[in-house]
Amino acid sequence: MSRKILLTALFLLLPVSTVRADGPRDNDPKSVRPVPRPGVRPAGSGFVQLPDKLKDLRARITRAASSKNPAISALIPDVEIYYRAVNDAMAFNEFFSANDVKKAHELLATGVARADQLIAGRAPWTRQKGLVVRGFISKLDRTVQPYGLVIPESYDFDAPRRHRLDIWFHGRGETLSEVNFIHQRQRNAGAYTPSKTIVLHPYGRYSNAFKFAGEVDVLEALADTRSRYRVDSRRISVRGFSMGGAACWQFAVHYADRWFAANPGAGFSETPEFLKFFQKETLNPTWFEKRLWHWYDCTDWAVNLAHCPTVAYSGELDIQKQAADIMEQALSEEGIDLVHVIGPGTKHAIHPDSKKEIERRLTSIARAGRDTNPRHLVMTTWTLKYNRCHWVTVEGMGEHWKAARVTADVTGRSQLKLVTKNVTGLKLSFSPGYAPFDVRSPVTVVIDGASIEAPGPLSDRSWNCKLTRQQDGWRVGGRVGGRGGKLRKRHNLQGPIDDAFMDSFLFVRPNGKPMHEKTGQWVESELQRARIHWRKQFRGYARIKDDTQVTDKDIAGANLVLWGDPQSNKLLARLVDGLPVSWSDGKVSVGEKSYADGGHMPVMMNPNPLNPRRYVVLNSSFTYREYAYLNNARQVPMLPDWAIVDLSTPPGSQWPGRIVEANFFDEKWGVK
Repeated sequence: MSRKILLTALFLLLPVSTVRADGPRDNDPKSVRPVPRPGVRPAGSGFVQLPDKLKDLRARITRAASSKNPAISALIPDVEIYYRAVNDAMAFNEFFSANDVKKAHELLATGVARADQLIAGRAPWTRQKGLVVRGFISKLDRTVQPYGLVIPESYDFDAPRRHRLDIWFHGRGETLSEVNFIHQRQRNAGAYTPSKTIVLHPYGRYSNAFKFAGEVDVLEALADTRSRYRVDSRRISVRGFSMGGAACWQFAVHYADRWFAANPGAGFSETPEFLKFFQKETLNPTWFEKRLWHWYDCTDWAVNLAHCPTVAYSGELDIQKQAADIMEQALSEEGIDLVHVIGPGTKHAIHPDSKKEIERRLTSIARAGRDTNPRHLVMTTWTLKYNRCHWVTVEGMGEHWKAARVTADVTGRSQLKLVTKNVTGLKLSFSPGYAPFDVRSPVTVVIDGASIEAPGPLSDRSWNCKLTRQQDGWRVGGRVGGRGGKLRKRHNLQGPIDDAFMDSFLFVRPNGKPMHEKTGQWVESELQRARIHWRKQFRGYARIKDDTQVTDKDIAGANLVLWGDPQSNKLLARLVDGLPVSWSDGKVSVGEKSYADGGHMPVMMNPNPLNPRRYVVLNSSFTYREYAYLNNARQVPMLPDWAIVDLSTPPGSQWPGRIVEANFFDEKWGVK
């Protein structure tokens, strides 16, 4: 059962971006249209003038950046976003209409104005209300990325009052270049502008449903906003429609303890059922693809919404109503009754009466604010990537990509009850002032039926307790995985391959002669493709260095993506003995599996032997390819922790060749 709210009055519908569904035309991996599509070369002087205007803006940025005032230097990204937006549209043929050229001129004019203001030691946009576009430098690839803001008239730049903030995820837009995004954010406040509320519009690095690098973009944009504006940490929500609705579901279940509310509309909430229902696609996934669907299949994480008040929306006639319907079923199985506001007689749009009802509910939830220290807590995870909810952190799992679950209850002044599944390590943490236990007594922890004694809170009412499951049961302290457990899967070092591209990374190019001409050609082609598609799909420039130029600073600060084999790549030769792959006697081997090295190449990730807190990746970028660009629900990991590629099958729109073997490493990074 859910609380379906069907409003009967009919008015004009709020316009939203439409979604293209090509059905069978987009279901053939052998015939894949490009995303984004090629741009046009507009005629006229406007286009011809852009290079000189770009050159002029670059000179002004260089002059502004020479300032010795750190406050001025910190604002360079707010100008750089305008240069990069237009420069990339020129360089990569991404003017999709003649009107885009007009937009480019407007952006360059704004960039010039901001640069001149910085040169004069001023930055008036930092105290501007209404629509504002800002920028930050991403940790992933050190590129500048834009985001939009709506600063309410109630915001006082000189007063201490903190404001509610809503994150709004945009819908799918295959022509949503930086030019179009920034232009839109300078003119359109969006679907919702609640009173006394800052609205953050992240770019999400284009049109990837805010997954992977798009997910990191949201978190970075939020952090940048919070560093520049006074945001109430107890009143931050996530909202979106269409593709943005899908993003909202994902952020709500993965980071449930961060938001006071979630308001997803339309979109999708998982992969297989949506593709069958919406795309009419016949699926034939591998076993590891099915397992990796758990990453973004929100139905598998539904219980986490016990900590995030949720108001879903669908048009009554919208095919994407399926997203909320299937979440309703998953939540019902957890005993949660979903509030589902339905726009009467409405297809893919937000009904104005529904909008009023949604705003009424979110305003009420915002007054209550986010619960920061619940006495009862339940959470699930399938990966240590998302391992925390409030005061409970999962530090070890029995096996990744199988459901782990924790139920925690403060049952008395000095007692805590825990029930776990597929969990081998826990950290329980209450910040100073928040521990609900008696400071004069130890805490009795009853976990999975066994009772153990833990130290009591400190005098400042903080409490931290680490629990590990050993062969003889749970104990206070200890090491996850027991003795010899130093190298193990842990938060942000748990795989699969795609996770390496959610933090700073560096491509390392081979300069030596490859073991085989065929493998060398494949490496060169895949490396070139990786650089092109990182920019196409994640709107950045992948940093790259030769194998002889990598520094200790690079090793300390980035996941290293090594291309080639130990003969062609000197850095790979330096560390290959510490990896679960070897080349010898004409074979490449992973564990007990061996293949002829002249026709096979490994792709994998593992902790870097030179810095075990960072990844090393072999011969791969993000693992979904062109076929997945056609529908955001397909944009999920295609490979686990490692795979062997048979090069006799050429790379295609789904795979880098024929995958003859693939698997996950175990919890200690060993070959299964």
